[in-house]
Amino acid sequence: MIIRPIKTRVFQEGDDLLKFIAKYVPRLRAKSILVVTSKIVALSQRRINNLISDKNFTRLVKAESSWALKTRHTWLTIKDGSLMANAGIDKSNGNGKLILLPRNSYKIADKLHRQLCRYYKIKQLGVVITDSRIAPLRAGVMGVAVGYAGFQGVKDYRGQPDLFGRKFKISRVDVADSLATAAVLVMGEGAERCPLAVITNAPVRFVNKINRRELKISLADDMYGPLFRPLKLSR
Repeated sequence: MIIRPIKTRVFQEGDDLLKFIAKYVPRLRAKSILVVTSKIVALSQRRINNLISDKNFTRLVKAESSWALKTRHTWLTIKDGSLMANAGIDKSNGNGKLILLPRNSYKIADKLHRQLCRYYKIKQLGVVITDSRIAPLRAGVMGVAVGYAGFQGVKDYRGQPDLFGRKFKISRVDVADSLATAAVLVMGEGAERCPLAVITNAPVRFVNKINRRELKISLADDMYGPLFRPLKLSR
């Protein structure tokens, strides 16, 4: 698998996302995966807020999340079925503004998938919209997929034999987040100006339509669920 980060100009609020991609990725071959940072998707949607006061930040976090818990360092929140800090609201690389997560990331990924397939005249293409997360008990951020299209996001090993013939009972691979993590590593988190990346030779199964729920798991079935049940909702 090869990942090529794409250096660009600074994406501005309200810029046309498709034109921006076409300018910096003039050619894209079939079975490639285009990775787009959520920040420029949000900027294209004008998902920004100019007020960075603590009071306004708290209001936005609560409005953007379905569950929120204030901690010493941050707000722990659940948004769109995922655990994250501050409902994904980011101050970095915002030039003095708050940047929210994109609205309807899966819908945007699907739209980009269709538009780019037509533009590049290809049939098999993946699109991943990435953000960054911090895993419990781990230092540093890593990439995750907040939306994707064009490939199966989960590889299911259940029922298949392992090296010694024992059948897997619960093992699945989170393909979408794995691709996002690898791409974000080369795209960078600082002043690299690489909001796009192209992945080739990825071990994925390309599809025309994905199951948007395939990465989701209910709190009742989540192995970390017991940690959340005693906590009260803070809104």
